[in-house]
Amino acid sequence: MKILFVLGPNLGALGRRDPATYGTETLDDIMEAVQRRAGELGNDAEWHQSDHEGDLVGWVLGAADEGASAVVINPGALSHYSYALRDAVEACRVPVVEVHMSNIYAREEFRRHSVISEVCRATVTGLGAGSYHLALEAMPWITS
Repeated sequence: MKILFVLGPNLGALGRRDPATYGTETLDDIMEAVQRRAGELGNDAEWHQSDHEGDLVGWVLGAADEGASAVVINPGALSHYSYALRDAVEACRVPVVEVHMSNIYAREEFRRHSVISEVCRATVTGLGAGSYHLALEAMPWITS
């Protein structure tokens, strides 16, 4: 099964952006570990990161056409206000799981609501880099 990981604004700065909240691993480190585990599970993990909303919309809308069985998305700050991304997730023809490294429900008030969550199959939040791994491990339940 091919799983597409779509990562939004500022996630390319992992490892140096607010390490107390997001840890010290870089995005490359995290995704290499996810890809390795995906292979062990017999899956193929592909990932894209962009600070531009339109890139994420395009990747989500194109996921099924690119052969993905599911999408794991960390929309970053776009979670809280991007109706364009929400509509793309809703229109996606494969299941979508929203992931956040921090517990957005225990942070600033403006971060406590995601417009994306309500159109996702599931949400994983607050486990640091483990949030991506848990989403990967949950794929049998997500895609069934």
